[in-house]
Amino acid sequence: MATKPAEAFTMELQPFDAATAASERAKWLLSSPAPPAPWRQVYTSVKESVLPGSKSRQQPRRSKILVFVEGLFPILKWGRNYKATKFKNDLLAGLTLASLCIPQSIGYANLAKLDPQYGLYTSVVPPLIYAMMGSSRELAIGPVAVVSLLLSAMVSKVVDPAADPALYRRIIFTVTFFTGAFQALFGVFRLGFLIDFLSHAAVIGFMGGAAIVIGLQQLKGLLGISHFTSKTDVISVLGAVVEALHHQWYPLNFVLGCSFLIFILATRFIGRRYKKVFWLPAVAPLFSVVLSTFIVYLTKADKHGVKIVKHLKGGLNPVSVHQLDFGAQHVGEAAKIGLICALIALTEAIAVGRSFASIKGYHLDGNKEMVAMGCMNIVGSFTSCYTATGSFSRTAVNFSAGCETVVSNIVMSITVLISLLLFTKLLYYTPLAILASIILSALPGLIDINGAYNIWKVDKLDFLVSLGAFFGVLFGSIEIGLLVAVGISFGKIILLSIKPSTEELGRLPGTDIFCSINQFPVATKIPGIIIIQINSGTLCFANANFIRERILKWLSDENEIKESNKAGVRVMILDMTNVMNVDTTGIHAMEELHKKLISRGIELAVANPRWEMISKMKAAKVVEKMGSDWIFQSVGDAVEASLRRKMNVNGLYAC
Repeated sequence: MATKPAEAFTMELQPFDAATAASERAKWLLSSPAPPAPWRQVYTSVKESVLPGSKSRQQPRRSKILVFVEGLFPILKWGRNYKATKFKNDLLAGLTLASLCIPQSIGYANLAKLDPQYGLYTSVVPPLIYAMMGSSRELAIGPVAVVSLLLSAMVSKVVDPAADPALYRRIIFTVTFFTGAFQALFGVFRLGFLIDFLSHAAVIGFMGGAAIVIGLQQLKGLLGISHFTSKTDVISVLGAVVEALHHQWYPLNFVLGCSFLIFILATRFIGRRYKKVFWLPAVAPLFSVVLSTFIVYLTKADKHGVKIVKHLKGGLNPVSVHQLDFGAQHVGEAAKIGLICALIALTEAIAVGRSFASIKGYHLDGNKEMVAMGCMNIVGSFTSCYTATGSFSRTAVNFSAGCETVVSNIVMSITVLISLLLFTKLLYYTPLAILASIILSALPGLIDINGAYNIWKVDKLDFLVSLGAFFGVLFGSIEIGLLVAVGISFGKIILLSIKPSTEELGRLPGTDIFCSINQFPVATKIPGIIIIQINSGTLCFANANFIRERILKWLSDENEIKESNKAGVRVMILDMTNVMNVDTTGIHAMEELHKKLISRGIELAVANPRWEMISKMKAAKVVEKMGSDWIFQSVGDAVEASLRRKMNVNGLYAC
């Protein structure tokens, strides 16, 4: 009995020879149902984004609510299985992280042109919110150099921090609110693709240029310069340095800063070479702050020109909801800066989070990360914090210290809070040159020379994008660098869209595989048939006429005409495998191409048209004009059918 189905199956297949099978496949293609309407696709996409669990209707309502809450707060899910052995590792990682975070936060606040305590505030609340809502186990949250520079560069154009520091601070908090709002919206509506507008090449160029600009900005603290330019381009900064050197400056700042910079870099070299002392480069910045503060206090160096932090306000994060400025005068600028900060902060954090998640072997949901970071920045704007994101240097330290979960962020946050409550007065004599040296020591990690070299080897156009971002930031501004990078990237996309490549295909000997004769010289042409592959995702108004004219020019070439006459070409096959969609201009171009070919005595066949394309071809009655027997499921079917028709025609002529 077991053999009967197999015998019946064999009997069913017997009547189907190659021609009949190809004809059947073509019928399946032509009788395929219409694809979903555009409005239906949009509705389904929004529904899945807003209500991702709506498909499971039989799930109890209580379970749905529980899944939703656990999805929003992952700590409720993994926290039930949290063990004391993990806490031991997280405690060590968190304390190590705090030793690096405290001096860096003070330095980044100075870079953002805010009082030092605001950097520490930003290392308290956002990490706590992220620990409850974030899904990365290693990502260290807090202020970072690039976002700090971005805020100081862009907000300073709206309000001068020296002239009105209170208004400047209010706009910073408002920008942070908008940053969080945009990030949360990106996550809720699954708009993560927006950060892809900043390509990998653009990010490498942008980060490299920003690192050099940040380094030049630290010359103010390193040289003890009182008056400095608010501009960020290299020419303005170097001009300000040269001008300041002709006036009063204090070499002791330079000696102190460079000495500890060499010390920090040396500990980093030792930490990389000897993995057992991974904690050494992490505690070196804090040790430098403590030692330099002690030296300045004992020697009264502040009386001899060494610039110090002076007053640093301690205590819990003050509420700043009333400081948010939504007035008509500045709200537009704040929203624009918030959008740029949202994209930059997300790009850095998600890239860092995914790189370490891949090492640990788990998946990081980009949309959930956006919601978590959006919420932490919104809450941060209510509690005197400025924009926070994931830091690469601190995440690397967190990973090396053996963190198990985001509890290390909680430990770090509590440690910074204790420092705010008890130890801020001890930082009165901390020299600004030390903060500058700590920031300078973190900058080499932002310059990816190997990455830029690899981009040059792989894709010259991508390298141009990277150079555009680099020099735009270096000689223009942050905004110019971003605009240049995005502009070149879009230019590349437009160029590839309006002038896609077309290739002639041939058959690999002994196979039914058709591929480019340029890529595979061993591939042979089929006598009497030209097979053209269109390498474009869409056949639309931007490229349809270009593709049509290119094909006609191909046929009009003198050498091609001679070869056509010898071979008796009578069929052109268009391989539409890569064309996902077509618009009315593309349909019209196909009709024109068909007419031109028919006038030359050449038939047009279409192979493997996709769902959207065949549906629109049927709606526009192009299939009727061409003939349904010239539409095929594959290039192989089209070739075999064309050869059979050629043999039939030759047979008739012979008769």
